[in-house]
Amino acid sequence: MKKPNRVAPRRLKRADRRLKTTPHITPRQREILRLVALGYTNREIAGSLKISVRTVEVHRFNLMHRLNVRNVAQLLRQALHEKLLPRNFSAK
Repeated sequence: MKKPNRVAPRRLKRADRRLKTTPHITPRQREILRLVALGYTNREIAGSLKISVRTVEVHRFNLMHRLNVRNVAQLLRQALHEKLLPRNFSAK
C-alpha cells in the first residue's frame, strides 16, 4: 500500500502565504508609484528622475503586473489597499 503524498498540501500552503503577503516593490518603483499618485505623466516623471520615458513605462508595467491591475485607477486603489502608499500621499 502506498503512503499518501503529503508534499502537495505543504506546497499549497506555502503558495497561499506568498499570495497573501504584500508584494515587494523596489525603492524606484515606490518612487514612481508616488509620482503617479500625484498625477505626474510618464514624461514628467522621467524628467524629474532623469531617466528615459521608456524606463518609467517599464517600471509602471512591472508595478501593475505585481499588483495584478490593468489601469492607473486600479493601481492606486490596490497600492492603498496594500499600504504601499500612505493614505495622505499627496501631503508628502
